[in-house]
Amino acid sequence: MRSLESTLVELVDTPSVTGSEAQICTLIASRLLPIWTMAGVQRFGDSIVVGQRTGRPLVALYGHTDTVPSQGNDSAHVEAGRLFGLGASDMKSGVAVMIHLLEDAEVRSGPYDVVGVFYDKEEGPSAENGLEGVLNAAPWLEDSELAIVLEPTDLSLELGCNGTLNADVVFHGHAAHSARPWLGVNAVTKAGDWLARLDARAPQPVAIRGLEYLEVFSVTRAAGGIANNVIPASFTVNLNHRFPPIYSIEQAEARLREVAADADEVTITDRGPAGIVPLDNALAERLERLAGGRVAAKQGWTDVARLSSRDIDAVNYGPGEVALAHQPGESVSLQNLEAAFTALKTLLTE
Repeated sequence: MRSLESTLVELVDTPSVTGSEAQICTLIASRLLPIWTMAGVQRFGDSIVVGQRTGRPLVALYGHTDTVPSQGNDSAHVEAGRLFGLGASDMKSGVAVMIHLLEDAEVRSGPYDVVGVFYDKEEGPSAENGLEGVLNAAPWLEDSELAIVLEPTDLSLELGCNGTLNADVVFHGHAAHSARPWLGVNAVTKAGDWLARLDARAPQPVAIRGLEYLEVFSVTRAAGGIANNVIPASFTVNLNHRFPPIYSIEQAEARLREVAADADEVTITDRGPAGIVPLDNALAERLERLAGGRVAAKQGWTDVARLSSRDIDAVNYGPGEVALAHQPGESVSLQNLEAAFTALKTLLTE
């Protein structure tokens, strides 16, 4: 029986930057095929669904296989009880736990039909996320009693998730020679007062069932100007809006446009709904107890939102460490892998 550590090393050492998940998809399928046979392993592009329906209550485990681009951390190494490498926390540690649960004989013979969904392109634009195609191709996943997304949560149960919007916010000016700026309108400095107000804007807390979500607006990219001696005629920033589950996509867009009202042009470029907090779900309540009662709001966006939009009760629970996701020194505690596996095996077998 392979260890969780060796499985995670193999996953980290298999490159899978967004858009290049074919190799890791094949690796996972080949690993699980001897146990589940062809009938239990379905491939949809570079995503796979592992498991079969037998009439028992269905529990689905979800994990994306892609990572952000490398920051010189491609290879896995273990040091002082931690495994370092690209995707170690977000979220190949969760994927490793999923593989071991699907291999476990007690889980497979337990009271639930346990299915694993390994999907591609989560780290890219929401519209290209591979999970959408999987859910369309396997609509029976909507029958799940509970969907567990093994995103990084530091072993806490994280409920719901903030939605996300991205918008091009554009300020228009008029080009001129930089030696005679009074003959033009500088689009970059025109945006200065708005940027200063945005920088001073505090996160807005929103409480839902005792959980605190923070609504935030962040400038994440900026571009303007064509030469060092030309007054810029246009300045574009990407405004990222993270909004709590009390707002629909339409309401969130209206709030973003209100915040960006000083701009000359606002174009929404990417959108993802917020994830709903499940109510009165016995399995989620059991997982909360197994997580030691540690419950929090999910500040980042996850596919809990995509699942809950299809009326699937979904939660976030995984071994990865939130603060280390997308960091050059990304790593995960090996103890976290064992703890997550033990908690989920207990949930799925008792």
